[in-house]
Amino acid sequence: MTVNATSFFDLAQGLREIGQRELLPRFEADIAVDYKADGSVITQADHAVDARVRELLPRHGQHEPILSEEQARGEQARVLETAPAFWLVDPLDGTSNFAGGMPFFAISIARIEGDRVTHGATYDPVRDELFTATQDTALELNAANPPATTRPPAAELGRAIALVDYKRLNPPLARELAAAAPFRSQRNLGACALEWAWLAAGRADLYLHGGQAPWDSAAGGLMLARAGGAMCCLNGGPVFGRSLAKRSAVAARSEALLADWRGWLSPWLAATESSP
Repeated sequence: MTVNATSFFDLAQGLREIGQRELLPRFEADIAVDYKADGSVITQADHAVDARVRELLPRHGQHEPILSEEQARGEQARVLETAPAFWLVDPLDGTSNFAGGMPFFAISIARIEGDRVTHGATYDPVRDELFTATQDTALELNAANPPATTRPPAAELGRAIALVDYKRLNPPLARELAAAAPFRSQRNLGACALEWAWLAAGRADLYLHGGQAPWDSAAGGLMLARAGGAMCCLNGGPVFGRSLAKRSAVAARSEALLADWRGWLSPWLAATESSP
């Protein structure tokens, strides 16, 4: 079945039911927490949402392979290597927040065709906010375009609000940002896909992250692009790539603001230019 804007929006609405049935009842319910080999948190909620999304896609005529954060690495690699198009799924973006009782987490899905992200949706069940975009349509928030929250981008770095993950930056850059940041204020909210959606919707102006998995940035990167924003890696390459390798991300709500942001970052890029 072709994934046109209408059929995708209908599909994305299914994330609302999944989030309300599988995530909200488990939130702050003292559920068991486990840890993956890399030390990241996983819960039964991750698995429950993963299973439900796998049921949702075929119900809407989508039978392309699925690459989920919760799959084994070998299966993820097989999908990347063999599928012309596939669905990229993060069943629970912000698992540490979810497990710790912080109400900032989401479900995020994206459709990948070749090296392009063609569709993206991120659903925040706490606020009942569904962010969607396709390669042919603008960002929508709960079917509103433009989202009611949208404000103009900051006119200059000094007035910007930035979303920055200090933990994954090289230490000298992190120290400089902490001591002499060029922006007005900084946040790190702990759920990458939802941070990208908020950036696209105008709740922040700048973004910086030292290393993200493809499911972290795919949907939100498309949303930002369709909302008029711009992004790249620290080395200037694309943020999203058809690879499991983590990539850095530098983004802003306008091309001009991104140029200024990269200009400030330029003295620090030599240390990271070999990294994605």
